[in-house]
Amino acid sequence: MTGSAEADRDLHADLLEGLAPALAEEARRYPGERARRQPVHTVYGGAHLFRATTARRLGEAALAALAEHAPDGAVLAAALGGPADPELADRVYERVVDKLRREPVEDFRIDFEDGYGPRPDDEEDGHAESAAREVARGAADGGLPPFVGIRIKPLTAELGRRALRTLDRFLATLVAEHKTVPELFVVTLPKVTLVEQVATLAKALARLEERLGLARGTVAVELMVETPRAIFAADGTVALPALVAAARGRCRGAHFGTYDYTASLGVTAAEQRMDHPVCDFAKQAMQVALAGTGVHLSDGATNVLPVGPHRGEGLSAAQREENRAAVHAAWRLHAAHVRHALVGGFYQGWDLHPAQLPSRFATVYAFFLGGAAAAGQRLRGFVESAARATLFGDVFDDAATGQGLLNFFLRATGCGALGEDEAERLSGLTAEELRGRSFPAILAGRAGGA
Repeated sequence: MTGSAEADRDLHADLLEGLAPALAEEARRYPGERARRQPVHTVYGGAHLFRATTARRLGEAALAALAEHAPDGAVLAAALGGPADPELADRVYERVVDKLRREPVEDFRIDFEDGYGPRPDDEEDGHAESAAREVARGAADGGLPPFVGIRIKPLTAELGRRALRTLDRFLATLVAEHKTVPELFVVTLPKVTLVEQVATLAKALARLEERLGLARGTVAVELMVETPRAIFAADGTVALPALVAAARGRCRGAHFGTYDYTASLGVTAAEQRMDHPVCDFAKQAMQVALAGTGVHLSDGATNVLPVGPHRGEGLSAAQREENRAAVHAAWRLHAAHVRHALVGGFYQGWDLHPAQLPSRFATVYAFFLGGAAAAGQRLRGFVESAARATLFGDVFDDAATGQGLLNFFLRATGCGALGEDEAERLSGLTAEELRGRSFPAILAGRAGGA
């Protein structure tokens, strides 16, 4: 019998050798989740308005809106239509206030596209250079968000020259002032329709890196998915894998553009919304196409802003109440969109106004805090059973679930919903195991120490 088994192994050795290149290519194309944190949002703002202090000023404005329209946890929870649990509401509120003081913006995109508009060349040149100097200043004094970048104009026949000119001016000025670019800097390419557009941006960045003395691949790319052709190519194939491949290893994210996408499908303005079925379809296609590639996905923006109808000093009590009602309605809509995205597996979205920051963080924190105890219990039981399939309550966990449960805690701690000590206590993992970010490594380490 032993000889027969050895013969069988030899018999199929050539088949396994033939399979090896395909397995290696699959591992290269689908490396899994990126090791680094994903921001919960990207805040977009016109390049002409960007300053090194922008993130801090947005946080101050967000805190002012929170104090005026939701002075405590109960009011905020009611405004967002969230859980009525008073203890959870207070915990969420405290953490939102702390976040807005400490890190109000996780990712900021300096916008030269829709948030900036068409301008004379000399004016955009000036703003490209001034924005770059502000990024250099913010990087030097620690005032930048953890993630930052620029959105250029699309690489179309009409705007391609302007887009690359802005990119040249911005990067040249930034490197002249700061000697390099921030570690998590990214260039966002909007309205992608062709593989060649992405390839052109990748080639332009390679040229600029060589000219500026930067290491190859220093500048990352994000793609905007806001046209049907970014979902399906002209030949009917799914477009996203080829678009990502055209970035030549630079693609860090794919961001969904709600309003351009819905408009391109003929959805009327009154029905263009984040949770429209056509948006769900597109985002699910993004997930299926890019799952396991390490490309982070982001939802779009709620365009109903939390701004009251009355401005100025000396408002009457009735006017202040109308303002609060308008802000609460916009917060509730924003929270519903964020919650819809979280349930669907989209953990990042866009924000356009400082008063959206409280509703963003409150909804994200409630999502993670509300599920932390159950996730922790499942993860503890799963680790303790050393990856054998285990039944907890009415939820059956197998080996594929372990990394998902770990990712829950990584996202929760990354955004500030949970402290590391809380994540340790709830999950049963050590700080070192959490920081390692790998469920298989946790199991291997525990097995080795047993």
